[in-house]
Amino acid sequence: QVQLVESGGGLVQPGGSLRLSCAASGSILSILHMGWYRQAPGKQREPVAFISSGGTTNYVDSVKGRFTISRDIAKNTVYLQMNSLKPEDTAVYYCNARTVLRTGTLDNWGQGTQVTVSS
Repeated sequence: QVQLVESGGGLVQPGGSLRLSCAASGSILSILHMGWYRQAPGKQREPVAFISSGGTTNYVDSVKGRFTISRDIAKNTVYLQMNSLKPEDTAVYYCNARTVLRTGTLDNWGQGTQVTVSS
């Protein structure tokens, strides 16, 4: 079991920046990869960025070149640096950690943090 707590969301103007943090606790050694999803009202939750246990990163096309996912292994924390924010980035951002279990895999979710990009 992994517990995830996000922070760092807020209100920012278009073109601005935010950094989201996700602190993991619990069975952190079971984590296969971590990532960020986002969900706007009335829309499906979509993946944004992922980082594997080996450090490989992946991004959805719409954020490539603007967002950077990183990790601090010692702090059990992943970050999402968001630059050049656009109104369409407005959403609740959720941290995700996929863990391996004896019976398969399990997705763990944080509570979400609101990001609003508006002038």
